[in-house]
Amino acid sequence: MKKVFIVSARRTPVGAFLGALSATHASDMSAAVIKPLLADAGVSPEQVDELICGNILSAGLGQGIARQAAVKAGIPVSVCAYSVNMLCGSGMKAVMNAATSIAAGEADIIVAGGVENMSAAPYLLPKETRKGLRMGAFQVEDHLIKDALTDVFGNVHMGITAENIADKHGITREAQDAFAWASQEKAIKAVDEGLFDAENVPLEVKVGREMVTFARDEYPNRKTSPDKLAGLRPAFRKEGSVTAGNASGINDGAAFLLLAGEDTVKKLNLKPLAEIVAAGQAGVDPSVMGLGPVPAIRKAL
Repeated sequence: MKKVFIVSARRTPVGAFLGALSATHASDMSAAVIKPLLADAGVSPEQVDELICGNILSAGLGQGIARQAAVKAGIPVSVCAYSVNMLCGSGMKAVMNAATSIAAGEADIIVAGGVENMSAAPYLLPKETRKGLRMGAFQVEDHLIKDALTDVFGNVHMGITAENIADKHGITREAQDAFAWASQEKAIKAVDEGLFDAENVPLEVKVGREMVTFARDEYPNRKTSPDKLAGLRPAFRKEGSVTAGNASGINDGAAFLLLAGEDTVKKLNLKPLAEIVAAGQAGVDPSVMGLGPVPAIRKAL
């Protein structure tokens, strides 16, 4: 099996929900990232063997989001592309698939990553609409809630699965708020010090009636504080501990890696960022889905 290396890595700045990236199509976000990704490595679009893209909210994006991204990025139409939906792990699974293909000798260079425009998730009409609805009101569903944020087995919001984990392991509201605040502080510090500037791809986006350059993350939340976090009401359960402040955010963005095998790295004199030495995946009870990384990490180790 070949060794597999990450040669370059690029992403959009993280857009807040209904923020700077909300009107940007997922394929345009992706293409904007892939072009400098290839340029950074000194790899031409013609040298790419495949593109793999993780994506969950595909309704309304048009056929084959991965294919759209590849063509818009200038990758030849002869190069295949496909998307992966493994929910939160979609982008990582795309990278795992790419690494497996390269290690097995099926490809030399693959672009892999993920994209999501959560702000642009459409509303869904009832399936009966196609046949015709009778007199009276009908209900529409939110694609974001139905296909990304609701556990299909228990029919509960992802926030409830977080509450279940807090209950299971005795994680207090105070501990969650403290962790959330520490995370916000570190993220803000990193953004302000420009630590992400080398990986961010500035985008020209329309905000209101003006075109602006979007170059730095809109998320983390600069308006929060320990006091504000402590004052938030539980978002998912009346007596719960998970709030809008200590739960993960709803954001828009794209991120991709360029992967290559050891022989290709040597042949093209590429300068790798890292080697992929192991990967792991595992399933858990859907009611505590957030624990999935625990057995996955154990497998990788």
